[in-house]
Amino acid sequence: MKLWQKNTNLAAAVEKFTVGNDPAFDAMLAPFDVLGSLAHVRMLAQVGLLDSSEAQLIDAALKNIYTQVITPGFALPAGVEDIHSYVERLLTEQLGDAGKKIHSARSRNDQVLVDLKLYLRHEIMELVASVQSLFALLQTQSEKYKNHLLPGYTHLQLAMPSSFGLWFGAYAESLVDDLITLQSAYKVVNKNPLGSAAGYGSSFPISRSVTTVLLGFENLNYNVVYAQMGRGKSERITAMALANIADTLAKMSMDACLYLNQNFDFISFPAELTTGSSIMPHKKNPDVFELIRSHCNRIKALPNEVMLMTTNLPSGYHRDLQLLKEHLFPAFQTLKDCLAMAQLMFESIEVKETILLDEKYKYAFSVEEVNKLVVKGVPFRDAYKQVGMAIENGNFSYSTSLNHTHEGSMGNLCNDKIEKMMQEVLAGFNFAIASNAVAALLND
Repeated sequence: MKLWQKNTNLAAAVEKFTVGNDPAFDAMLAPFDVLGSLAHVRMLAQVGLLDSSEAQLIDAALKNIYTQVITPGFALPAGVEDIHSYVERLLTEQLGDAGKKIHSARSRNDQVLVDLKLYLRHEIMELVASVQSLFALLQTQSEKYKNHLLPGYTHLQLAMPSSFGLWFGAYAESLVDDLITLQSAYKVVNKNPLGSAAGYGSSFPISRSVTTVLLGFENLNYNVVYAQMGRGKSERITAMALANIADTLAKMSMDACLYLNQNFDFISFPAELTTGSSIMPHKKNPDVFELIRSHCNRIKALPNEVMLMTTNLPSGYHRDLQLLKEHLFPAFQTLKDCLAMAQLMFESIEVKETILLDEKYKYAFSVEEVNKLVVKGVPFRDAYKQVGMAIENGNFSYSTSLNHTHEGSMGNLCNDKIEKMMQEVLAGFNFAIASNAVAALLND
């Protein structure tokens, strides 16, 4: 029987449709549901709504349930409505009436809200670690290949000299800004909605500040109506942060596909990291980068999906919100997989050293020749015209010697400054507060 059920059985078709794929995603929320319940029980005991001896029994039982639900392969048993009712059922089976008291002063609405926030917080922590790992590799490769030149392009037309130091470093710095947006999502997610009940608060004298500290949240969602309104908003903001990281990976993957093409021939990879053709024995296909590009482009659509699924919903809870999990939850693992595969590929990249010595790239040095005339005192517009006429007349001459010294240029990558920015962003997450609080809940 459902928690909400009275004397009428729900039609089988309605039950099947409304439950949908939710049990699979509820299994992913299971550890966080138990954590939320641990904090809730301790708060109930502190404010006198639960006998201390009962609270101790429930606390111990919840810790055993936590061990069960974090076991690989855990799934909700058939016929169980959701993780919330499953945990309550287990407690009641073990403890009798004491187990039934766990739901005092809360609703499934704020219960799923706190589960989602704890889940999103955990996933953001893991994602940051994956981004940090790729960032470190890109910085290493930037330094390693800082003197390896390649053509830069605008409009996909030959433009000016660049370097692999610049190329790798650009994507490293892009990840810094991506984590700034992810940090913003984390700050939105890391607020406690528990105690908002069905979205209108409770007449019980609960302390929402207690559960905030116990769960390691940075703050409360104070207004109980807004706490409920935050469902959908938290997912949308998080999805946008994921999309920013995905965009960086998709663009870098497209570059890699172009640079591996024989007409570019800038980079190569060991044969075991590329795939072949069933009829063309020479092929070395960049399948990994093509799939990263497509996976990440799909993630870039995620914020719009969440936005449209929540369009025109008034305040309060609506069942539409259930479906957001199906779109958002898998995106975390997909993005982590893409980051790991990008790292595997770029660890083994082979870079061609003499690309710009090929005469077909000579016009990439036209701006260098203009600048040399300007340094000698020729007005820029006149220098531009002189070099342009030389190109038109077929007597353009150039040197491949470069001397770029300003901040962020080939000769002054400022990777140390970019590393400092990344460390400042990472420090701003302050993950230790949440991690220590969860550890204390499980071990005290």
